Amino acid sequence: MRLVHRQNGTQSTLASDVETADSFLSQARGLMFRGSVPDDYALVFRFDDADRHSLHMVFVPFDIDALWLVGDEVTKKKRLSAWTGIGFGMADTIIELPAGAADGVEPGDLVELSE
Repeated sequence: MRLVHRQNGTQSTLASDVETADSFLSQARGLMFRGSVPDDYALVFRFDDADRHSLHMVFVPFDIDALWLVGDEVTKKKRLSAWTGIGFGMADTIIELPAGAADGVEPGDLVELSE
């Protein structure tokens, strides 16, 4: 599975190592207690409905890029700082990536999982 970014008719791969947090425990844990993640890694959180969802960086010792999506459309992008970062946004999907991986992504762009 890959995470693909589509913008103005172009396509690029944001991550080829994609993990989904599909249980309550995996969503609660997120990236906590990991020393690092690979450059081509993404952690995807899916929710039943679009609503205001938050992320925190407690016990995450490295910066990340976070994307909030409704459908495949990016509604918000934010760099979250190690240990102290926090972010809120409207989403039915949230994606966590290594810091810098989402540098070319902007609100309104499309990001989708591809087999």
